[in-house]
Amino acid sequence: GRLRPLLGYLDGLGMLLAAGDVAPTELDRLLEQFCGYLVEERGLVAGSVRLYAGVARRFLTERSEPLADDLACLSGADVNAFVLRESRRVRPRTAETVVCALRALLRFLHVHGWIATPLATGVPSVPQRREDLPRGLPPGQVTRLLASCDRTTKIGCRDYAILMLLARLGLRSGEVAALQLDDVDWRAGEVVIRGKRSRLDRLPLPGDVGEALADYLWRARPRGFGRTVFLRSLAPVDGLSGDGVSEVVVRACGRAGIAPARAHRLRHTIATEMLWHGAGLAEIGQVLRHESLEVTAVYAKVDRSALSRLALAWPGGDA
Repeated sequence: GRLRPLLGYLDGLGMLLAAGDVAPTELDRLLEQFCGYLVEERGLVAGSVRLYAGVARRFLTERSEPLADDLACLSGADVNAFVLRESRRVRPRTAETVVCALRALLRFLHVHGWIATPLATGVPSVPQRREDLPRGLPPGQVTRLLASCDRTTKIGCRDYAILMLLARLGLRSGEVAALQLDDVDWRAGEVVIRGKRSRLDRLPLPGDVGEALADYLWRARPRGFGRTVFLRSLAPVDGLSGDGVSEVVVRACGRAGIAPARAHRLRHTIATEMLWHGAGLAEIGQVLRHESLEVTAVYAKVDRSALSRLALAWPGGDA
């Protein structure tokens, strides 16, 4: 029935038991339902589902059996204790993912009757440290990254097109990985981007980006391997993952002789360059397609002088 595609999706994430395995436990069934909720209700992509499911498993594994009885007694103190333990063992950026995943799990548990209290609203936030603020690449390094690609080779053509999409459009690695052949409207000069929570955005395709993409599709992309634009260079030949896209950036950094960076650094580079050139937060958020200005506001902390220029005066007083 209509659940077959979802079951296949979850199986690909390794969330379903194979035939012949032991009978699923209450925890297994709950995790399977949670993953289905993340896909169908939240519209999360495979990588996010995998991360959230891992956090959910760690949290639920700490509960006592029978699981339903233990969850019925779940308290805010239990949630806070888990967040504290996790934040001590992982980097702050990863701790933010833990918090987001835990909030999603608690919303799911509340909506589906496992817990009576909406505990998601009480999950503490992770304080952001200065070293975790967005950092763009220094001037000139993006040019060096692009120049490091040997465009006489098929891999070089592919990597150059990927870097152009990241550097010029500010795409996320998962958005580049999700790009399909049908998403590019060559006549209109536009490209459809499949973003977070199944969001679709239609963006202008700059001429130089379009040329890099066309060069890869014409000269380097293998034929007959589905509709995903960017493919792995080694067998099995299938779509490049978001992590694979970031690895393209890491390898380019190595060739260019600069410090290792992942795909998101190019996105940060666009934002910080706009900030330094006087762009407002609303404009930056529009380019990066943020869901709210709160997400964009972190860039105001990158440069104190830029922050002072962006600050508005209080009515009847000084800025």
